[in-house]
Amino acid sequence: MKLRHLALVATLVAASASALAQDVRDRVIKFGHLVQPGHPIALGAEKFAELVASKSGGKMKVREYGASVLGSEAQQVGALQGGVQEMFAPATTSVASLVKEMSLIDTPFSFSSAKQVDALLQGPFGQTMLKKLEDKGLVGLDYWETGFRNVTNSRKPVTSPDDVKGLKIRVMGNPLFLESFSALGTNPVPMAFGELYGALESRALDAQENPYSIVLTSKFYEVQKYMSVTNHVYTANPVLVSKKFWDRLTPDEQKILRDAAREAGAYHRALSREVAAKDRQALLAKGMQINEVPKETIAKMRETTKPVADKFAATYDPALVELYRAEMKKIHETVH
Repeated sequence: MKLRHLALVATLVAASASALAQDVRDRVIKFGHLVQPGHPIALGAEKFAELVASKSGGKMKVREYGASVLGSEAQQVGALQGGVQEMFAPATTSVASLVKEMSLIDTPFSFSSAKQVDALLQGPFGQTMLKKLEDKGLVGLDYWETGFRNVTNSRKPVTSPDDVKGLKIRVMGNPLFLESFSALGTNPVPMAFGELYGALESRALDAQENPYSIVLTSKFYEVQKYMSVTNHVYTANPVLVSKKFWDRLTPDEQKILRDAAREAGAYHRALSREVAAKDRQALLAKGMQINEVPKETIAKMRETTKPVADKFAATYDPALVELYRAEMKKIHETVH
């Protein structure tokens, strides 16, 4: 830790000369997120803070506030819009309440690899969606991630579409999620995350869906025997800045934040995917049974949920839907 501190000090000193040539002022930036210390998003925020300090010669200081201490997703997004909080990294599912086309990213069974995700979000569609947020008082700098979500349950492995039918499963309270899981024949239940472990333990619920890291840190392996790798939804986390704050920054300061967010994003995404692989092994070590769901089962689930996705897409901006579909077609043909 001392060596890391000394290295950071040396970097700040080296950067200070170039920072003097920039129009950079003393700033304190509150960066909020929902996860616990050590989670890849928290580590990404720490990396971002280091990069901002380095690039600004120590003038711009990022203060990280994790574990929802600044409030819920809705509260923190509102704080950004009001200009009382500077930065936040929510899930796309919450941002979709402001720009509904963001839900296209959450379309079930869209991606078969992280490379496909990156191609969409770092490409024309993803960048267009970040730009759309400015009309809502938010500036999007990059996409971080919570990652791919998988189904766990207490009954049996999921190997065919019939295996999920009848499962009482907790899902996020997102209309697209609720209707998609209903189409699959499950009984989806929106429930506060804090109540989930108890509901699984008492068998009030059979199943839930979350990334490896959440299943591990929440100890769901104690009350769920089976995990089936559905990768049914990828959850992205756009890194947002209050537009009211952004508009007060100089062009040099804006560039520092944008560049640092992208550099920290590349670090975060690589770390997130490395941690996911380790968390999967940790769950196996805890006794959880993990199975790969056959490709033909995934294909049937995708086909079953497609009418739901099409129904929601029909209410979105047609130009954005066309861009999304064109990009996804190209990605599925060229990125594996």
